Amino acid sequence: MSWLSNALSSSIGRKIVMSITGLFLCSFLVIHLIGNLQLFKNDGGVAFNIYSHFMGTNPVIRTLELVLVAGFVFHIYEAIVLSGKNRAARGKQRYAVDHIEQNSPWASRNMGLLGTVILVFLIIHLYNFFWRARFGDLDKDINSNDDLYTLVVTSFHQWWYVLLYVLAQAALCYHLIHGFKSAFQTLGLTHRKYTPFLTYFGYAFAIIVCAGFAAMPLYFFFTK
Repeated sequence: MSWLSNALSSSIGRKIVMSITGLFLCSFLVIHLIGNLQLFKNDGGVAFNIYSHFMGTNPVIRTLELVLVAGFVFHIYEAIVLSGKNRAARGKQRYAVDHIEQNSPWASRNMGLLGTVILVFLIIHLYNFFWRARFGDLDKDINSNDDLYTLVVTSFHQWWYVLLYVLAQAALCYHLIHGFKSAFQTLGLTHRKYTPFLTYFGYAFAIIVCAGFAAMPLYFFFTK
């Protein structure tokens, strides 16, 4: 299996792993957003707590969580390694005239920065919700489910957390705009007929998903 190890540890192999895990995480974002839309139901959080209870107790979902964690770990690890290699390559090569801003989008030149913002948010977000939901002592709602809704609403009353949440969604939006298109290019799934569609779809996907997530803390902060 040394050939497989060598292939995956090469720059191309790492980019392929990044692309596959990135597209997988995009599917997670859609599912996560659809589930979290239960927050907007005017039922005191009953629907959201039912959804949260299902996600936290269903054995299939719990198994898929391990796959999700693996996807995050591989995506983040490969990103760190590739960023290090890119910095090393730039350090060895200098140009007399360098107008990099004219040759590549801002997002592509700052994927490391965007990824860092997202990672910091992810750590805080997992502790604030996932860790406290699984290992904390939450009150029960009228259906005897853990009242995660109240935890979410309370968190979205804190200005610093709302600000962090919205900034993270902005970073994620730029990250997705560049990453979505790049993933298909890396996998060789490009064609003059459908590549423009994928580009526009990537923009729409990034904006809709991130705007949906950002709307949640803003809604509860300004209206509740």
